[in-house]
Amino acid sequence: MLVVNRFRVPVPDGEAFRGDLTTARDALAACRGYLGGEIGRNVDDPELWVLSTRWENVGSYRRALSSYDVKLHAVATLSRAIEEPSAYESAEPGADLNIADVRSLG
Repeated sequence: MLVVNRFRVPVPDGEAFRGDLTTARDALAACRGYLGGEIGRNVDDPELWVLSTRWENVGSYRRALSSYDVKLHAVATLSRAIEEPSAYESAEPGADLNIADVRSLG
């Protein structure tokens, strides 16, 4: 599973924000199911930043967001993300894709 969080940050605040993203990524990296992650800045628009992380599955990612350390060290930064869907399933050839359907709770 891939998670892509994009952020718009004024250029003068970029260096401090990079530190905040590093702290957030480190907190996520300590969680079970984390497979890797990168911080990036757009080459054409230096106000646009990204934190992309990879997870074993959606449950691992959601549990990570609930962990105490992530709430303490990452949620404030992650809450600054551009409001858009951020969780992606693997769509490599041969992968079973999720089917958008109403699910029963009981």
